[in-house]
Amino acid sequence: MKTSLKVLSAATLVAFLGACGNGTGERAVTGAGIGAGTGALVGAITPMSMGTGALIGAGVGAAVGALTKKDTINLGDPIWED
Repeated sequence: MKTSLKVLSAATLVAFLGACGNGTGERAVTGAGIGAGTGALVGAITPMSMGTGALIGAGVGAAVGALTKKDTINLGDPIWED
């Protein structure tokens, strides 16, 4: 897959996952999703593979989501809670 297509795919994934949750579990899941998308993007533009970047990003994102409170990092209400 060409690098530009990888970057476009990863950027699209990050855009779709750009929501935070209210509870610890929701924040961990959405953090993992955002981290995976971001990691895949980094993996696409560096020598690291997209899969490795996604795994590292998912782990970091889940940890940040689980360890922070809504008031610490707030990206707004999730799209499913309009």
